[in-house]
Amino acid sequence: MMKLILSCFSLFFWLGISAVASDKPNIVFLICDDLGYGDVHCLAPQTGKIPTANMDQLATEGMIFTDAHSGSSVCSPTRYGIMTGRYSWRTRLQQGVVTGFAPSLIADDRMTVAGFLKQHGYDTAAVGKWHLDFEYLDPNSGERYRQKDHKLPPVGALIPDGPIHRGFDYYHGFHHARNMKAVIENDRVIEHDEEINMLPRLTRKSVEYIASRADNEKPFFLYVPLGSPHTPILPTREWQGKSGLGDYGDFVMQTDSVVGAISQALAEHQLAENTLFIVTSDNGCSKAAGIEDLAAQGHLVSAHMRGSKADIWDGGHRIPFIARWPGQISPGSTSDQLICLTDLFATVAEIVDVSVPVGSCEDSVSFLPAFSSQPIQSTRQGVIHHSVSGHFAYRQGHWKLILAGGSGGWSSPRENQVPKNAPIAQLYDLAADPGEVHNLYTSQPQIAARLLEQLAADIARGRSTTGPESRNDVNDIVLWKSQERGQETTEE
Repeated sequence: MMKLILSCFSLFFWLGISAVASDKPNIVFLICDDLGYGDVHCLAPQTGKIPTANMDQLATEGMIFTDAHSGSSVCSPTRYGIMTGRYSWRTRLQQGVVTGFAPSLIADDRMTVAGFLKQHGYDTAAVGKWHLDFEYLDPNSGERYRQKDHKLPPVGALIPDGPIHRGFDYYHGFHHARNMKAVIENDRVIEHDEEINMLPRLTRKSVEYIASRADNEKPFFLYVPLGSPHTPILPTREWQGKSGLGDYGDFVMQTDSVVGAISQALAEHQLAENTLFIVTSDNGCSKAAGIEDLAAQGHLVSAHMRGSKADIWDGGHRIPFIARWPGQISPGSTSDQLICLTDLFATVAEIVDVSVPVGSCEDSVSFLPAFSSQPIQSTRQGVIHHSVSGHFAYRQGHWKLILAGGSGGWSSPRENQVPKNAPIAQLYDLAADPGEVHNLYTSQPQIAARLLEQLAADIARGRSTTGPESRNDVNDIVLWKSQERGQETTEE
């Protein structure tokens, strides 16, 4: 009788554990590279001329976020924010991007979203572009390869501080566009391959990983940072000419097909119903896409917004963001709540019902309530934007303050092109002026001063959310990137 009771107890115990495990959704986070808000047809049907059938379908099955932003208007800083829930300008990366052959931008003692999920029962995998620095070591001597000596890291090179050392169980991909030929698996360079083969490779590896989960009861986190439609813009033969808008349009369509392949794999292996699938981008569309030529054909890469990749205007950092989660997100829904890609970490922490670790997520707020059309409970006063050249902007409600006279990026006028008699900063009411055309900086000084004070406080105290005391990694964060113009402002 006692054995029977113990057997029943064991059965109920393991059934309970299994039920708890099944309550945790799989999470697939796919981030395109340089995909503009206006490049997704369903987000801008009047000015989006590139067919994106798979993203459009995902939107009909899930939720569109119309006011989602990347942590920066360029690649590396955004990816740091996704992984850590922290703005990248709190690190040594104050402008631009990293180029590899250097120690990881993510400190070895900093928790990542992958490491966190791994601690709480998830298997974790990354398939795609890392672009957060790591080193390459000679497999025989252990000496570090230097970038000046190697156009490409050699086959066999070992990586001591890559994705599998930052919370991932499995990694397959490349570091960044200029080193795309160097294919990496886990902690070593395994081969050199032509760039045109990378997107098909990432598609195949993502689908293979999902297939491997079919009979595995553990939840998984699959991070898919694509390298497209970033340069080199290389659609494969089957996609060439599909869009009627040139190579960029074709490459966007091929990128969209990855979304379809992942959706199909999830459905085929009965994983879709318990999977949160998010598709987004790291920043706006790059000028390398041929923005003016596309516009001449009726396609606006940033839709109604001003600017593009690298800029501090919304075209640089407002991004596509589509989420599908059957049973949790109503099909065909929309949210206009303000979110940032740094918010992924806090969101998954709420999903698994575990507090974020101390010393993490300084700039991360959970957007989980938005999935059920509830207000996001934010302790953050606003969202901080950052351009390629390190110019800051602050968004609070419908107001946006920009600490630059121009684009802060690659669009005209750049800071050195701004007339000397122009206002030293920009202030826009995005509710009335989503195109950031009418600068209210001089006519609304109280609003500008309030936003500036909050921005300065969020920078100085090492976090923009409430929580334990934190510090920036560096002490010389420049609030006004253009020193002379900044001095003029502080004197006022």
